[in-house]
Amino acid sequence: MPVPGAGGKATVVLVDTNVVIEAIRTRCWNAVTGGLRVETVAECRDEARRGDRHRPGYVAVADEDLGRLATVHPVDDLERAMFGLGYPEAQNMDAGERDLFAHAYGRAARGDDVWILCSPEKASVRAAVALGWHDRLVSLGGLVSAVGARPGVPLAEHFGERWLSDFRTACLLGR
Repeated sequence: MPVPGAGGKATVVLVDTNVVIEAIRTRCWNAVTGGLRVETVAECRDEARRGDRHRPGYVAVADEDLGRLATVHPVDDLERAMFGLGYPEAQNMDAGERDLFAHAYGRAARGDDVWILCSPEKASVRAAVALGWHDRLVSLGGLVSAVGARPGVPLAEHFGERWLSDFRTACLLGR
């Protein structure tokens, strides 16, 4: 996994809401955010705060947890529109994923190549493949391994390297 960046800059790891929640649930959030430059967008941060406390499996995300993010980027309507023009299926993504990809799309347009993306949703993987970013995708399991951490409880399957590899390959093959 490409963690070191170009010109001595740390690689930015862009994460979605589900990554934040799963990393907190499995007690590897502090290790990941302590060892990597983890960033997200405002919508993902806000989604992580919301949640349904009465839903089975609800994971509480504290402001202290979100404070470990290196940066939370705002995303405006222009960025969303530019991403929508570049990827018409953007309308089928949930708001957090769409904003995360809109931010990444802007980074790519500016020539910023020191970032990777952790968003283990089928819509996200499809979008990354369509945009030619399949090599920028990394699983939460890959991030955990990169920092030498061990989750307190096992990661859900779709946060693992195997799931990402299998689904990305299926997308690349047009399945």
